[in-house]
Amino acid sequence: MAEIRLENVRKSFGDVDVIKGLSLHIKEGEFVVFVGPSGCGKSTLLRMIAGLEDCTSGRIFINGQDVTGQEPYDRKLSMVFQSYALYPHMTVRENIAFALHTAGLSKVEIAAKVAETARILRLDSYLDRRPKDLSGGQRQRVAIGRAIVRQPLGFLFDEPLSNLDAALRAETRIEIAKLHKSLGATMVYVTHDQVEAMTLADKIVVLKAGEIMQIGSPRELFETPKNLFVAQFIGSPKMNLLPCIANSDGTLGLIGHTTPLDCPKMSTPPTLVGLRPEHLRICAPANSLFQGRVEVNEYLGTDNSIYVDAGPLGRINLRADTSVNVAEDEVIGLCFALSDCHFFDKEGLRCVPQNAALD
Repeated sequence: MAEIRLENVRKSFGDVDVIKGLSLHIKEGEFVVFVGPSGCGKSTLLRMIAGLEDCTSGRIFINGQDVTGQEPYDRKLSMVFQSYALYPHMTVRENIAFALHTAGLSKVEIAAKVAETARILRLDSYLDRRPKDLSGGQRQRVAIGRAIVRQPLGFLFDEPLSNLDAALRAETRIEIAKLHKSLGATMVYVTHDQVEAMTLADKIVVLKAGEIMQIGSPRELFETPKNLFVAQFIGSPKMNLLPCIANSDGTLGLIGHTTPLDCPKMSTPPTLVGLRPEHLRICAPANSLFQGRVEVNEYLGTDNSIYVDAGPLGRINLRADTSVNVAEDEVIGLCFALSDCHFFDKEGLRCVPQNAALD
């Protein structure tokens, strides 16, 4: 298994800095997911680890060895790409065995390794088929099998599920999670899909414009985002942001509403209150913290996604139980618990209570 360490790595294309002096430690056996919007540098960073892109500066270590200048093959990592990149004229067996033939292994060794790989990925009955005779999910499993059979120090996945439909994505995601559990191998995975990130990762690295916004477990990123970018990128539907202002008596109030929020004094003055849709609840207008007019009520089977025009607070989204029935243009009251609130300052950074800041 591989321990991977990046020390102040940077990648520039001409005058454009794509990766901006980034440091990261990936432990042995860890499943780490790079996530972020298109163009944030996540695939470039993965290719730098693989050796497919040179570092403009900085160093990359695998198991303590500096591999910054090494060729991809010498790093003993296997990469699974977005496209399957299978040889169309070869069978599944031949595709999986190809790297072993080039490595000079005996026929007996190759047959044993291919059989074990096919067993792990449940490809036993497809070994004599060609790629054109397989579904998208089966082809991706063959691509993964070609990576497994080399018994690398670690695996690198570059958006491997993006070409699959929704059902196959869910199925293959489960297969990859099971594969990590059975192999115990180090895996680094790139995706823009936060569902993949949240369900697969031990640790998520959130990237924006070549910089790390936050590193943490899925739970840490969801419950304690360090900034507005992470707060709105992690979680679906995304977090609501309600503008707020400090009242003359030191309390905090929502813009356009007089009811003060009984929250502790913050280390920096908040300008936004963040509330996830599932933490808002409908209540009688007379008992509410603020009100709004229902724009759309989307029935999703497991819950309702309700969009509310809250005037100066903007459009609010809440998730409600399917038993809740509200009509378009109906005025409803909304309540929330202060314990579910996230506070952000004018710089977009998370505010913490003063006593917590001193601890």
